[in-house]
Amino acid sequence: MKPLLINYSAKLRATGWQHARTSGLLGLLLLAACSPFKLLRPNQRLLSRVEIKGVEQADKERLTALAQQQPNSRFPLPKLAIYQLGHRFYDSARIKNKLRDLQLSYDAKLKAATDSAELGKLIAQRERKINRKQLALDKGNAIMRLGEAPVIYDTALTRTSVEQMTTFLRSQGFFRARVTANDTAEYQRGLVKRLLVGVGSIFPSKPDSLDLAKQRRRVTVEYNVTENKPYVYRLQEPSIPDSGVAAVVRSAQGATLLRENERYNEELIGKERSRLETLLKNAGYFDFREQYITLEADTSYEKFTVRLRTLIANPSPTQGHRVYTVRQVRFVTDAGVGRTLRNAAGDTLRRAGTPGALRTRPSLGVRTDTVTTDSVRFAAYDQKFSTSLLARKVLVRPGQRYSLDRTLQTQRLLADLDMFRFNTVNYRKVPDPPTADSLGLKPPTGELNAVINASPAPKYAETTEFGGTYIATLVGPFINVRLKNRNPFGGAEVLELGLRAGIEGQLTRVADLNSTEEEPVAVFTYQLGATAALVFPQFLVPFRTNRFLTRYNPKTRLSLSETFVDRPEYTRSNFEFAYDYIWQKSVFHQYVFSPVVITLVNTLDVSTAFRERLEFLRLTQGSSLYRSFNKQIEPSFSFTSLYNSNDFNQTRDAKYLRLFGEIGGLTRSLYQKSLYEQTELNVYDFARFSIDYRRYHHLTPQTYFVWRLNGGVVHALTKTDDPATEASDAQYIIPYDKSFFAGGSTSLRAWQPRRLGPGGFTPTRLTTDNRVVRDYLTEQPGELLLEGSVEYRFPIYGFVKGALFTDFGNVWGLQERRQEDPSSPAFGQYLRPGAQFQLNQFYKQIAVGSGVGIRFDFTFLILRLDISTKIYDPTAFPGQRWALRNFDSSANPIAFNLGIGYPF
Repeated sequence: MKPLLINYSAKLRATGWQHARTSGLLGLLLLAACSPFKLLRPNQRLLSRVEIKGVEQADKERLTALAQQQPNSRFPLPKLAIYQLGHRFYDSARIKNKLRDLQLSYDAKLKAATDSAELGKLIAQRERKINRKQLALDKGNAIMRLGEAPVIYDTALTRTSVEQMTTFLRSQGFFRARVTANDTAEYQRGLVKRLLVGVGSIFPSKPDSLDLAKQRRRVTVEYNVTENKPYVYRLQEPSIPDSGVAAVVRSAQGATLLRENERYNEELIGKERSRLETLLKNAGYFDFREQYITLEADTSYEKFTVRLRTLIANPSPTQGHRVYTVRQVRFVTDAGVGRTLRNAAGDTLRRAGTPGALRTRPSLGVRTDTVTTDSVRFAAYDQKFSTSLLARKVLVRPGQRYSLDRTLQTQRLLADLDMFRFNTVNYRKVPDPPTADSLGLKPPTGELNAVINASPAPKYAETTEFGGTYIATLVGPFINVRLKNRNPFGGAEVLELGLRAGIEGQLTRVADLNSTEEEPVAVFTYQLGATAALVFPQFLVPFRTNRFLTRYNPKTRLSLSETFVDRPEYTRSNFEFAYDYIWQKSVFHQYVFSPVVITLVNTLDVSTAFRERLEFLRLTQGSSLYRSFNKQIEPSFSFTSLYNSNDFNQTRDAKYLRLFGEIGGLTRSLYQKSLYEQTELNVYDFARFSIDYRRYHHLTPQTYFVWRLNGGVVHALTKTDDPATEASDAQYIIPYDKSFFAGGSTSLRAWQPRRLGPGGFTPTRLTTDNRVVRDYLTEQPGELLLEGSVEYRFPIYGFVKGALFTDFGNVWGLQERRQEDPSSPAFGQYLRPGAQFQLNQFYKQIAVGSGVGIRFDFTFLILRLDISTKIYDPTAFPGQRWALRNFDSSANPIAFNLGIGYPF
């Protein structure tokens, strides 16, 4: 870099620290009163607004995106004001002087360096520091880069915008459309802006004689669109000289994207060309290309109509299109191994490449073995996979016509096996016999050899994760170890083993009767878990269905898991066995049917204070929570439908829908009593259904508006007696793990996890000093869940993203217990008033919370911090339910949620 030998003088202005000494409110008013025109040069104008008028039928959002200039964004952050604030601390002269001094300093160091390693380090340091200073010189300091430089109005870009909008409208059928642009200096400030400027005028800045001129330096650009009547299609008979191609096109005419009397659309015409190309490739036309297809438009026939004719040309005037069939399918299951074996065998002559060397090369000693299974020839140096299983994943067969669809599906099915690093399906043309004439308008059928090359993935894959959690203001470490074994039994199975150990912070689950604490108490819990899963790439059923279901990528999964939790209140273990059938309707849509799910819950130890609290809740509120800490077994079967068109980082305009249904304990009457007498295991019957719908709207390349609706219901099918008591105390019991909860980092973020609800019931407890306080400690399970969230996501700076969100919802009971004592004044009333779901009351019991979020998007990992506060709390005492009035108090503390990944 050329040394900077010129000294620069600093700008003659007050330093930023003199302004920073004022209060936050005064600074905001001064910033509002400060004119952005100080950043403009003479004759420059600031673009303040872009408006598009006259659009009735065309896509207004697309037209808006074609405007070459957009004003500085004001929502959710005033980017120009932020840039202006940073500019007050920006001194380009000082940066230039530092850049010059830095260059001279490193030039001297480089001359003095004698060691090559030291020299390399110095060069790297110099480039890093110079690039940092150059970035500040070119784009401003960090605050300026966080904001946006003022958008200087450019008339040339406005003319370009008019041209592009006109071109777009004509491509959409508005052939007589006109677009004009007017730029005006008239600009009406918003009410808030006028108020801030008015208050800011109390603290006037330096008087400027050009104030009146500056008022005209804001520009509003108005694009006026005159669409006029659009042109519509008049479809003509296609012109296809090749009779075979014409027959294929006619057979699929019903799937055309072009309809009579619809508005002309060049995008649809392009998609129609792609559809025809794919159609013909699936019909065996291996050499067919989109370039042969022309859709000829003629507007001279009738006013506001386009006569559209499909033309499919031949490769040449004397040659027609050729159909290809598959002659042979060869599957190399260890592609890439051959070179390694040749190197190990010392085959240097073959690599020399000379004819003499090739004639005298030694024997390799290792040859590929070829096995034919279901007409597919499998080749490998050492065949380690079940060829019958792989043959079911290959949809390409000898004798078939070439098909692009079958080719792509074969690649997808092989990739889903998780056995190969990559796989490709290539085709090689078989030379025609010498007597065959491949030319002519009706060429004979050609032949292809299909070659599938698959490179095996490593047999073992091990992953170890160390990390920490931050829950309930406590930091706890954890370790995850996962081992994957591919193809353990030769049938392309996947065996996964996992072990997790950790210490996590949690809130106390149920309040102690003698506790004086009003807020949930954070405690450490110790967790140890182990999992094992074996996945088969087919359905394990007694009848043959795998050939029929191959396209749906069927799998069978057997899984075992054991989780041991040690808390101050109890020690508990959960064991689960699941037998799942998994298949995919499409790339985005998956089904899971679990005919057997068995969960065994065993509470090894319960503290005395905890048991007393559970008993108190049973007597006063009819809670069945105490039964969740007995031995129980939960046999059930379930079905899941999952549709997700988004990607891992949620960057698409997408939809997400998850439907889940589960029924448990249907046959418990056959064994319930004897099972309890022999093992003390309780069995409950229930039906559970949930639905989760999410919508991701991609507004701009980096901004999104997303919303979610989540609901569920669980219901006990019959009453269950309590075998631990002599008296009959039959209740509708739901296993605790099957209940619904609200609150937490993926639910209503202003509430502690599982602490919201139920309904409008206010949980209370009596402290040791006889005070009635709200019970923030006890978890609140429900039988009905209704919740939702809306969130606006936007970029802040680099990998730092922001969000504004609002959550709403609650849980309710469906089978609440009533007072059964006839002598009680509350006889027949619910033991928990307001907890029962009622159509005329539930909408008044929906909790609302809002907040802001910061997300660190590292692509492979997203760290999230959400800060939220309650707006409306239906479970608060009467008169205190508008919680925002008690902002940042004990009744409405600011909630901090740390998590990995987006909340939804």
